[in-house]
Amino acid sequence: MGWLRAAVLGANDGLISTSSLVVGVAAAKPRGEAILLAAVAGLVAGALSMAAGEFVSVSSQADTERADLSRERGELATAPEAERAELAGIYIRRGLSRDLAGQVADQLMAHDALGAHARDELGIHEITRARPIQAAMASAASFAVGAAPPVVLAGLLPVAVLTVGIGAVTMGLLLVLGGVAARVGGAPITRGALRVALWGVLAMLCSAAVGRLFGAVV
Repeated sequence: MGWLRAAVLGANDGLISTSSLVVGVAAAKPRGEAILLAAVAGLVAGALSMAAGEFVSVSSQADTERADLSRERGELATAPEAERAELAGIYIRRGLSRDLAGQVADQLMAHDALGAHARDELGIHEITRARPIQAAMASAASFAVGAAPPVVLAGLLPVAVLTVGIGAVTMGLLLVLGGVAARVGGAPITRGALRVALWGVLAMLCSAAVGRLFGAVV
């Protein structure tokens, strides 16, 4: 379920940041084309920023995993008995008897010594291995999905009702996303939904205040 939580958070980020951007720009009362351009630019810039940040972060994790596996490979080549004892010790701490732990360690090392140590000693599993490109694409996609509603509304709604329309739609979507995130995390759904919606509304209000201030100055 980790991927679902990440997707929800990415969509939430895209929705809040892009809606706040559109509301802030609209508060300065520019032409509709300028608002739409700002919305599209916010979607593209935000998605690329999310992708870049996730790629760098997950690449660092991948580098660490590769270094750990390389070190473990060397230890298996130079001190296999010590590594066997280390693996057996892990199983003993998990509740197996000494004899059974030794047998399990022997069989697993005979089958795939590096895989056994990667999984049980280092905590590196194939299904959770760091994949920078996949993570970057997922982050960009989830952000773009979240940012899409305010962009579409910026292109469809008249400027006069744009702020109210985006505020209402964003509020509803934030309640849904907040509820989903809370459900995935095992937290109370109502509290999670209201918490996310509150911060989203606060972000839009602050952005609108800034837009109105600079719009008045111009």
